[in-house]
Amino acid sequence: MSPTYNDGDWLLVLWMKEAPNRVSLGSIAVIEREGRPGIFLIKRIEKAHAGNYWVEGDNSESSDSRTWGWISANEIVGRVVFRYRKSKG
Repeated sequence: MSPTYNDGDWLLVLWMKEAPNRVSLGSIAVIEREGRPGIFLIKRIEKAHAGNYWVEGDNSESSDSRTWGWISANEIVGRVVFRYRKSKG
């Protein structure tokens, strides 16, 4: 999610125990793809339609819905609520 989030930033995540009914557009979600369990990705919710979501990273070279297409709600496992940015010193 560079340039919004960078290596070393700490993120506070609200983990979801079940698939969300609704996620706010523009919010930052933690995604766990069905085909890649245990690998968590940070993406921005861009669109919602019929219980599916279009997610994109802030970097144009990100692997996201531009490659995968729509994702199901059960692949959204958390929401970023706060970032602590690492110091540049």
